[in-house]
Amino acid sequence: MRKLLLFLGLIIFSLNFAQSIIVVNNAENGKPLPGVTIKCKEQILGKTNTNGQFETKSKCNSLSISLEGYYSEVVLVEKNMLVNLSKKEDKLQSIETVIIKDESDPKALAILTKVQDLFKTNSPRSLDSYTFKSYEKFSMDIDEDSIANYEQSLYKKEQNDLKKKKESTKKVSDTATDIADIFPKSKLFLWERAQEFLYSKKYGEKINVLDTKISGLPKPIYELLALQNDKNKMPKQVQLENRDLYRYYLTDSLMIDGRETYKISFRDVLQKNKLKKNKYSGFIYIDKATYGIKQISNVRKIASDGARNSEWQLIDGKWFLDNETVRVKFGSIDLNASQEKDKNPKDEKEKKKKSEDEFQLYGFIKSKYFDIKTNEDQDSKDYKGYTYSVKNSDGSLLEKYRTEELTDRESDTYVVIDSLGDKYNMQSKAAILSGLLHGNLRYKQYNFNLANVIGYNQYEGLRLGINVKLNEEFNKYISPDAYIAYGFKDGDFKYGLGVDFKTSLEKSSFFRAEYFNDVKTAGRFNETFWDFFMVLSNSGVNLKNDRFYSLKGGSFSFERDLSNSLTAKLGATYQEEEALFAYNYANRGNQFENVNLKFSLKYAPFSRNIMTPEGKYTTEKKFPDFYLNVEQGLESLGGDYNYTRADILMNHVFKTKFGVTSNRLYAGKLFGDAPIWQHFTMNGLAGNGKINANLASYIGFATMKGGQYYNSEFVGQYFAHQIPWFFRTNGKRISSFSVIHRSIIGNMEDMQDHQFEFKKIDHLYQEIGLDWEHFLSSRFNLGLFYRVGYYQTPKFSDNIGIQLKLKVLGF
Repeated sequence: MRKLLLFLGLIIFSLNFAQSIIVVNNAENGKPLPGVTIKCKEQILGKTNTNGQFETKSKCNSLSISLEGYYSEVVLVEKNMLVNLSKKEDKLQSIETVIIKDESDPKALAILTKVQDLFKTNSPRSLDSYTFKSYEKFSMDIDEDSIANYEQSLYKKEQNDLKKKKESTKKVSDTATDIADIFPKSKLFLWERAQEFLYSKKYGEKINVLDTKISGLPKPIYELLALQNDKNKMPKQVQLENRDLYRYYLTDSLMIDGRETYKISFRDVLQKNKLKKNKYSGFIYIDKATYGIKQISNVRKIASDGARNSEWQLIDGKWFLDNETVRVKFGSIDLNASQEKDKNPKDEKEKKKKSEDEFQLYGFIKSKYFDIKTNEDQDSKDYKGYTYSVKNSDGSLLEKYRTEELTDRESDTYVVIDSLGDKYNMQSKAAILSGLLHGNLRYKQYNFNLANVIGYNQYEGLRLGINVKLNEEFNKYISPDAYIAYGFKDGDFKYGLGVDFKTSLEKSSFFRAEYFNDVKTAGRFNETFWDFFMVLSNSGVNLKNDRFYSLKGGSFSFERDLSNSLTAKLGATYQEEEALFAYNYANRGNQFENVNLKFSLKYAPFSRNIMTPEGKYTTEKKFPDFYLNVEQGLESLGGDYNYTRADILMNHVFKTKFGVTSNRLYAGKLFGDAPIWQHFTMNGLAGNGKINANLASYIGFATMKGGQYYNSEFVGQYFAHQIPWFFRTNGKRISSFSVIHRSIIGNMEDMQDHQFEFKKIDHLYQEIGLDWEHFLSSRFNLGLFYRVGYYQTPKFSDNIGIQLKLKVLGF
């Protein structure tokens, strides 16, 4: 069962198989080449006839094309294939000389630079509007060439099982038995999806899921439905920053669809020249007139490990994606898998027998894009709601959109896997996976918030907690929640209760009432509307700060998505507040009552969202985005002070030929008089140790002492620029370096009213740093920072900061 769930998570990265007639021509003059050898793996299928043609019914996924005196090719199998073989003459000999030198061909690089310069012009996004549909088929299966061998092996297994029953009490696991029974009848997994894509410069983007069906799951996984290949993004093989990861060679100029086309071969920089098989790891076909990408074929070092092919078509002067096929090997399955199987075969005979029982598992995706229309009138009504809308999800309309009929094996997959889905309750397990995307661990009608399980700060020490919310399985409109936490340093419990009342199932819109008794960092920046990764990234901001206050009270609020881009929230709060450190505010003590109104706004104009049964889910976060909070204290309604506290945050990421630049600008201001916790801490992360080593935070400073600086107004910025140089160290992950500059400045009014030890920042505080992304091919970034400018100290070690951050948290 674990393997079945693993495959469900992995299928989004995989893809297709093929068929039929192949024509092989001489690349130089276009004449057919007879006698060309066609191989499937190491097996010769035959040779081309006098017309350069060869027909095959092989279900092989890729074919090797070779002829003495010509350079060999590896192609993905399709119904009709045209291959042009280049002679090994002076041109190729000179290219091979370049390969020996491990240098890219300057002519190829010049063409790719032109492709990059004209990419936006060639993109459909340069049109005023367009629409098109797509049909996609995702599947998981063994290599179809091996099915006959599999059936023979299955027969041997049945005979062996009968024999073993008499000799041993060992049992084959239910999971292994089920998987072994699947392949003779069907694929292991199948998912179909039909979509409609609408784009308008005036109204934006809209994606309608016209219909979908997933084997084993009676209900769709909405978060999975929204996963997309970014059809408007420049392929990684062409991107300027990836030039150091590949070697490029201009190997041919040929005609495709009646248009002159460059053929650029490329290989992975780690692929050694000694590997004669698949000297190239792929081919890029560039239209000579427009410098648009016509086709990209990518094959792994060992062709059977995986391949990918993408083709574009020219419509109305723009290059639209036409089709994609991808195949990826995921591993192997052992027919004799059992609960007590021998993990270490002792001799060659046992190893051979074991290998005969293992079959390679592949993921396949086949995508076709059709019904393309450009520059037609658009109706604003078609763009209402979130980016994604699910029109139908029971599979009843798929026949209307299929671009090819399902095979018998594919059709049977729904019957076989659906029965297993019922047996293993795959729907509930899929719900667990979707819950994790929302930052929740889901169990039946309960959602457990993962962000509140464990924490650490200077006041509470280690904080352990549990936060549980009843989800839509309890009630579609009403969702109660509660949490409790315990701090081991202060030895106290914190808790809260709340309930949401939804007003719509079409968009995020709900009333919320809550009661709380908790502690909080004095002067912490607002995190309203922050997503799970932003909150997680900023969780380390309290590690070296012990300036906390308690708050006990309740609130009532209403939150609603006004559009796909705009979310607003209005709330009222009453709370009793008390400083948990030595503090006296304006000789009025350290305990106060606060009554306030708060208005919050989030604007993310380019992010993609979908409504799921669990709530709104942001499928793709795109920048810029903006966050605004305005809080008004009301003495007239029983509060102890009047104040207005406002803060704003803006994030933006943009890419140029010089690399990726990330900016974060944030600011805050307090109007009126209020205790120190209504002001702003400057988010220092350093402690009092000899070395300033800490975890990165969203708006923190590696070299600044925690809890040392407070301001009533400030402006801060975080600038990062990823240098367009990518490299590998000791693993598969790609590393790079980013230069970082952080700074903050502001002021603090009436410092004498806050009777505790702190400083203000009224000059520019700055630190510069270098961040090594995927440090030594790990999942972490390692940053080294140095304080410069006005707040720099004579002691060198005080100005140094070291930070560790999970790469997945972003900038």
